Amino acid sequence: MSSIKKIFPFIRPYKKYVYLNIFFNVFYALFSAVSFVALIPMLSVLFKEDNKITTKPVFEGIEHFGDYVENIMGYYITHFNETEGPQYTLLVMITLIITLFLLKNLCNYWAMYFITFLRNGVLRDIRNAMYKKSVELPISYFSEKRKGDVISRMTSDVLEIQHSFLSVLELIVREPLTILFTIGAMFFISVKLTLFVFIFIPISGFIISKVGKSLKKKSDKAAIEQGYFLSIIEETLSGLKVIKGFNSEKVFQGKFTNSTDRFFHLNNKILNRQNLSSPLSEFLGILIIAVLLVYGGSMVLVEGTLSGAKFIGYMGLAYNILTPAKAISKASYGVKKGEAAAERILEILEQENPIQSKKDAVHKSTFESGITLENINFRYEEENVLKNFSLTVPKGKTVALVGQSGSGKSTIANLLTRFYDVNEGKIIIDNVDIKDMDLHSLRGLMGLVTQDSILFNDTIKANIALGKLDASDEEIIEALKIANAYEFVKDLPDGIYANVGDSGNKLSGGQKQRLSIARAVLKNPPIMILDEATSALDTESERLVQQALENMMQNRTSVVIAHRLSTIQKADMIVVMQKGEIVEQGTHDELLAKSGTYSKLVTMQSFE
Repeated sequence: MSSIKKIFPFIRPYKKYVYLNIFFNVFYALFSAVSFVALIPMLSVLFKEDNKITTKPVFEGIEHFGDYVENIMGYYITHFNETEGPQYTLLVMITLIITLFLLKNLCNYWAMYFITFLRNGVLRDIRNAMYKKSVELPISYFSEKRKGDVISRMTSDVLEIQHSFLSVLELIVREPLTILFTIGAMFFISVKLTLFVFIFIPISGFIISKVGKSLKKKSDKAAIEQGYFLSIIEETLSGLKVIKGFNSEKVFQGKFTNSTDRFFHLNNKILNRQNLSSPLSEFLGILIIAVLLVYGGSMVLVEGTLSGAKFIGYMGLAYNILTPAKAISKASYGVKKGEAAAERILEILEQENPIQSKKDAVHKSTFESGITLENINFRYEEENVLKNFSLTVPKGKTVALVGQSGSGKSTIANLLTRFYDVNEGKIIIDNVDIKDMDLHSLRGLMGLVTQDSILFNDTIKANIALGKLDASDEEIIEALKIANAYEFVKDLPDGIYANVGDSGNKLSGGQKQRLSIARAVLKNPPIMILDEATSALDTESERLVQQALENMMQNRTSVVIAHRLSTIQKADMIVVMQKGEIVEQGTHDELLAKSGTYSKLVTMQSFE
């Protein structure tokens, strides 16, 4: 239950609905018991068992409350029988019973009505919290997790929590109160018979609890398996071209089928174990009633210590315990499943985020002098990707990073934006360590254009306006013109309101990249980071994109990570990297004159 308890803070905003639910559940439980007790005088009239009481009884204290209630009912039955006749008395009793059952069901409806707001509110708030946490967590977290598993936690596991909360509230309020009031009424009718029932209730409870012992473990396995096949779906839809191109449909179908088969078998075990709870608790309840029929029957027929009407009413009350007992049994299984789901949800919600702003973080809205990287060491796992790396990028200058794949170029972009934190050393902007800066303001100073043109399934305007949500159509068009993108956007039927499709798949690679540049242009940041922005383009697209980049980089501080050296010849400084270290630096002409590593890279690319 510890995991479920940690979800309780999500209930606080809806506590008024909890109180209203409890309020109506109390009355539901009360009317549930009283409605069966009210059957006794009606049966007495039918079987003519009522003892005539002609004098109105006087209340003699709480210890005689049971006798008083029985006598006062006997008095009014006698009165109505003598003045109005037995048929009229029966109609009155039936009306009373109908009213009690109506009140019971109205209270049931209102209890469920108010808990609906709680359930759906908790569902919404947990999902919102999980999404917020997922967005805040560092990129490194998702490189280790399957996306499908995160989606599964945010959908199925949260739904499981929603159902578990309903079960918990029934478990701790409604059903126990129904049982409590019913047992109270049973004591009122016969103490001896009720004490006899108590011998069997703990036995049946023990058997039911034994059945549900392994449910939590199996629920956890099923949730993990669901996350796995959701990941396969996500990977399949993302890489459909590759799958079809390599005729790998059967390979992925096999992986998916194997996963859904495992999920099928796990779910069968869980649901069959859960389904056993209801018939098991009902059978045990009927077993208790059978024993009552034997023992209670002897009290009516042999001993004469209990009237027939009271015994039938008592049996109705005994059966009334079965429904809440079944519900508690089901709810206890629901709680076990909910606890497994809560653990998976809390794993994300309680995940520590190492990359976040300090409490007294520096807020910066301007860029004044430059960027300095001091003796940086960084590793993704065990081996250093950057080794004692130092570099200065003065304001207004363009610095290009070149080198073979795996030399650490893109890592610099990840560190400047604080997608990752350095292990040793410092990154300083205007004499302020970026770890001391507010994360939002740090990224506000930067524009990022990556090799993968990431566009969202929305309009061109919505994609470009990410960094400036209040941008006008004129500002969007101006940014498109600077990025050499307006030439194709203006020819689209809906112009800037055209939808780009999932991941921008309605556009070519060059068109997507120019929209990414337009997005950075509109944001208008003082620092621009270009991570191999032209490496995946054809020659014509590269020329247009390169021209767009040059337009954008005017009067800005730029860090350009380049694979194609033709794109960075105009850079103020070119830094040549090898295995996480700087081996050369200078202008294009200076590096060519050295005839070193850079010169070899240029020569190799000129033959490509």
